[in-house]
Amino acid sequence: MATKGGPRLFRGHVFAALKNALLGGTLGLFLGLSGCATVKTTQSGAVGVQRSQLMLVSEQELEKAAQQSYAQVLEKARKAGKLDTDPAMVARVRRIVQRLIPQTRVFRPDAPRWRWKVHVIDSDELNAWCMPGGKIVVYSGLIKKLRLTDDELAAILGHEIAHALREHARERTSQALAANLALDLGAAFLGLDSGSRQLAGTLYQVTVGLPFSRLHEQEADRIGVELAARAGYDPYAAVRVWEKMTRLSKRNPPEWLSTHPSHTSRIKDLKKYAAKVYPLYLQAKGLKS
Repeated sequence: MATKGGPRLFRGHVFAALKNALLGGTLGLFLGLSGCATVKTTQSGAVGVQRSQLMLVSEQELEKAAQQSYAQVLEKARKAGKLDTDPAMVARVRRIVQRLIPQTRVFRPDAPRWRWKVHVIDSDELNAWCMPGGKIVVYSGLIKKLRLTDDELAAILGHEIAHALREHARERTSQALAANLALDLGAAFLGLDSGSRQLAGTLYQVTVGLPFSRLHEQEADRIGVELAARAGYDPYAAVRVWEKMTRLSKRNPPEWLSTHPSHTSRIKDLKKYAAKVYPLYLQAKGLKS
């Protein structure tokens, strides 16, 4: 979910694990910079997401980091008495995920065989996320505060699963490694001081990093509505989720300063793609399109 806390928490854990691996003498990641690959992580599906991605980090290394991060998050919640405290809510989330998982084969034939895990953390946070390999956490505040229907919860879960299918975390990690390397080399070659390097980093984030993150959100939105539709959940529920988020939002920063599309542009795009996959929803429900 594109809200405060979870995604940044996840990235922090993963980046720390990757950094420790590099500093600890693990050469595989660093050698990946010279042996990088342009890949297509998913098939296009009905929504037509087919962008190639540049990966500098191996899938295996990021999966290892994600496993460590996920275990840490769960252990922290368990010690605080916050993990899976509402059996009915946990069962509800897992039931929806179980309907979504078979639909992932449309985009990645290997995905239904991932070792999927689903947990709910008792927190007021409006958040949910899916780490590489299908490791999902939903925060109870998201369900309670937005009063989510099953269709709306499926829209959110489909979106988060889409991030994992597209390996956006791996791509962001690769982007960060490449950017840091380029800035370090540029600073050394041009003799830039720390202030100039920081300015260059900020410029990069605004001109490249933020639009790149918005592209990830757009891809996850589009794949997410298709996953939901194929599982028999109303794809227009994604629109209703963001209408609720709009009403709750106290501040909506200009799109060019945000890692996510503005609510207005996001809702417009979701309506377009919900209409595109609506026949799949009718088919899943046994109705005529």
